[in-house]
Amino acid sequence: QVQLVESGGGLVQPGGSLRLSCVASGFTFSIFAMSWYRQAPGKERELVARIASAGGSTNYADSVKGRFTISRDNAKNTVALQMNSLKPEDTAVYYCNAHRDTFPLTTDYWGQGTQVTVSS
Repeated sequence: QVQLVESGGGLVQPGGSLRLSCVASGFTFSIFAMSWYRQAPGKERELVARIASAGGSTNYADSVKGRFTISRDNAKNTVALQMNSLKPEDTAVYYCNAHRDTFPLTTDYWGQGTQVTVSS
């Protein structure tokens, strides 16, 4: 069974840090690009960060650039999101995503999400 299991969410004060982790199983992790998305109440799902399958390139939303860092360990089938200098507007459910394009086939897998709340 394909699984993406997120952990590390919780309640943190503004200016604090959290590290989210996602452990994948049931597919060939190393050939998938990995991303973190988030969705706040009443808003569309937003791409936060992505990393290429080999880890050679990354991309970040402007709102998190310089504060968040995405990384992956293909030997452990794991992707992480280090979040520093957290702001209340970072509050959302964060989802782990695996993506692969092999024309004409597109494959996406999603985790169940983990809640991040930034509040004093």
